[in-house]
Amino acid sequence: MSPKSFLLTEELHRYLVSHGSPPDPVAAELIEATRALGEVSGLQIAPEQGAFLTLLARVTGARRAVEVGTFTGYSALCIARGLPAGGRLLCCDVSREWTDVGRPYWERAGVADRIELRLGPAADTLRDLPADEPLDLAFIDADKENYSLYYEEIVRRLRPDGLVLVDNVLWGGRVVGPGAPADDAQGAAIMAFNDLVAGDDRVDAVMLPIADGLTLARRR
Repeated sequence: MSPKSFLLTEELHRYLVSHGSPPDPVAAELIEATRALGEVSGLQIAPEQGAFLTLLARVTGARRAVEVGTFTGYSALCIARGLPAGGRLLCCDVSREWTDVGRPYWERAGVADRIELRLGPAADTLRDLPADEPLDLAFIDADKENYSLYYEEIVRRLRPDGLVLVDNVLWGGRVVGPGAPADDAQGAAIMAFNDLVAGDDRVDAVMLPIADGLTLARRR
């Protein structure tokens, strides 16, 4: 539960989470199970992001959602909880080892029937989606070098007023100043992606200082 945001102290982060909708026991256990994996657990989204994903799914009435980058399944759990009965979340990932961590928690939370996991390159999975079944909501949190590719495949499939959320867009604050990652391929990809969204007239977008930065873009 330590803060992912470089803008928050641990004390402020605890206050922030406790004054929103904190993880329930199932979600909290998944967070701890992921923490036990060690350093790689940093790939998991922050609890305030999870609450935000659930809330957005609910208030938008999303029924068809896609996630690119599932890791141990916490973000998928949060999105699926915001979907109505009959809603579907397609999760794209390449790791059976990590995604298997989350499956029991999806079952315990009663949302496993809303989640379809496809293992393999996400770009191929997205390209295979039918063009006549528009998406309501999407979340991208995967390999940064392919952010722009995933974004393009998703935006063209979003319904009007559909939303895409993208994680890590502030890259630890290194997107500005002398620490800007000119020699960091992932950081450079993030900066190129941010420029892409800022110039995309298909969407209205806002970059939020949630955790490591979260871009929210609405299809016009």
